[in-house]
Amino acid sequence: MSLVLALVAIFLLLTLMAGLWRIWHGPKDVDRMLAAQLFGTTGVALLLVLAEAMATPALRDVALVLAVLAIVATVAFVTRVAQIDRPSADRKEGADDTP
Repeated sequence: MSLVLALVAIFLLLTLMAGLWRIWHGPKDVDRMLAAQLFGTTGVALLLVLAEAMATPALRDVALVLAVLAIVATVAFVTRVAQIDRPSADRKEGADDTP
């Protein structure tokens, strides 16, 4: 069973490397954010696999914290993008900018 867990851990590490490459070479911010989500999800999976393989229940707690941080990062990114795309409160919709 430990061989299977080791192979799964190696596969998850390779997935993390692919995500790291996407963060460095991502053409857009959204691509980089999705790669960061990949880090969160894969990191949680990797920590859970390692917790099982090494019989260390504390890693499950760390995985839970990482999952919460990934959610918070996504919400912060979406909130930032929504604020950028939203029209400012000073202008009314359909109003002309010329005086």
